[in-house]
Parts: sequence; structure tokens; C-alpha cells
Amino acid sequence: MNKFLTVGDIGDLNAALKEAQEVKKNPFGWQHLGKNKTMLIVFFNSSLRTRLSTQKAAMNLGMNVIVLNVNGDSWKLETEMGVVMDGDKTEHLREAIPVMGSYCDIIGVRSFARFENRDWDYNETILQQFIQYSGKPVISLESATRHPCQAFADLITIEEYKTKKRPKVVLTWAPHPKALPQAVPNSFAEWMKAADVDFVFTAPEGYDLAPDIMEGLTPERDQMKAFKDADFIYAKNWSSYEQYGQILGDCHDPKWASWTVDMAHMDVTNNAKFMHCLPVRRNMIVTDEVIDSPNSIVIPEAANRVVSAQVVIKRMLEAIQK
Repeated sequence: MNKFLTVGDIGDLNAALKEAQEVKKNPFGWQHLGKNKTMLIVFFNSSLRTRLSTQKAAMNLGMNVIVLNVNGDSWKLETEMGVVMDGDKTEHLREAIPVMGSYCDIIGVRSFARFENRDWDYNETILQQFIQYSGKPVISLESATRHPCQAFADLITIEEYKTKKRPKVVLTWAPHPKALPQAVPNSFAEWMKAADVDFVFTAPEGYDLAPDIMEGLTPERDQMKAFKDADFIYAKNWSSYEQYGQILGDCHDPKWASWTVDMAHMDVTNNAKFMHCLPVRRNMIVTDEVIDSPNSIVIPEAANRVVSAQVVIKRMLEAIQK
């Protein structure tokens, strides 16, 4: 494995889940792979779980870890090609990336959507430059359009908590005061479509995801109908894809506020587990009563971020040694 961006990069899901179980049982069993190896983690955006889980995963594998916060620790970086650099950007990614690559063995990159140009975001302009110019394996730690480590952790969590072979898993839009990227729902939908689950997508009109993500899915506009007999509820906000990066209404308007996941929603499920990638806006995405309930598994879900990252890094280290 030399890159990890989508579900297609992980290969057979059953094999990946089995490997995740082994890593979770014996997290320090492969430290020989990372001895004298360095992982560089580059953040263009802030993070809590992604930084800590990736750093912990690399350390579990015996690696040295360097963390670079681009907006605080380095020169301001230009990302566009062909520009006259007469502004506030001191260094271009074209030089910075191969320099970074010379200092490490694996690179993890976090770079959110900018919402300035949909094509620019969906072409993964920054992440693709790291793949092209670093000369090293690259892990997406959330890009403009995907968050594969999160989705892999979500699948690991569902596998651990499911009570039937093929559970019903619902991805539901929920209100939020700010415009958020589609990366998490894109990846979650992508991974659930590939997994052995009964996957249901529910969102208001105007909040469908990109066409390739929606392929094979029939959006359910009736949220309560979607929740009926569900085993897992995954709540997340995202902005519009068609009206790119836009919020289509006031989150306090009853039209949108009714999508907040509360106990009335959960009562129609099959005693469903509640999931969210965190951080979460309480009493906006989900009520206190739901997220603090025994059926909330957001903390074990977050803990599995170490496991998902470790499986990916382990596979990259194994590929390096071949």
C-alpha cells in the first residue's frame, strides 16, 4: 500500500477487519516494522482525534513521529501552480513537499475543502501534490472529499457492536450553524456501500452527496421512516454539494431543526447505537439525552481511530520492507 485515500485502497474488507482485530489485541506486536522509521504528519487544519490517534498508532509501531502544523509552524505555503508569488506566501508546495519527503518514510496529510471551487476541492489538489512530489507513501488524514481513517474506524466499531450478520446502518444529515465539508459522509457512505450492511441514506432535499457517492443509493427524505428498525444511527452535518459549500437554511428553523437526533427518533429504531465522528454540536446534531445514553458509542468509535490508522501504517511499513 503506497496511498490511502478511499475504500478501494484497503483491499478486501474482511481481511482488513481481521487485521484490525489482531492489531487491537496486540498493539505493540509489530514495533520492529517501525524501528528507525519516521512518520511526518502534516496539518493544514486543526485536529484532536486525528492527530492523537495517528501519532499513537505510529508510536505503537515503533516509529519516530514529526508533527507539522502548516499554519503555525512553517512558512505560509502557496498551493497554486503558475502563480506570481508576490503576496504573503513565502514557499511553494512544489519545493516544500519533496523536502518533507526527504525527512520521513510515510506522510499523513490533513487538508479540508476550501469551498471556493468545487472542482479544485474534488480534484484533491493539495493531497495529489503530496502523492506526486513526496516520493513517499501518503495517508489522507481527512482531505477535501474523504476521511478514510474515520470511515475504517466506523466500520471496525460497527463490526464490534453489531448483533446481527447484516445490520441496518443509517447515515442521517443533521443541522449545524456552519458550512461543513462532505468528507466524512462521503467516506462513510463509500465504506458502508462496500460493507455487508443494509445501508440507508437520509437527508433533506438539496443535501445529496456527489453523484458517484450517491450511485446505487435512493435518498430517504422521511427521516423517521429511515430510522425505523435501524441498528446503527450515524449523524453528521454537511453542506450542499449542488449549491457547493452552502447552508440551505437557518439551522434553528423548525424545517431543519427537526432533523436533530433526539430520543423520539431513537425510539423507532431497533435499540440502535448512536455514532458520530466528533467533535459534535450538542443539542444541534444530537441531544444530550441521546449522546449521553448507554447506546452512544462515540467514545469507543473514537478509540478505534488508533486501530484503523495502525492497520494502514503497518501495511505501508510492510510494503516499504519488501
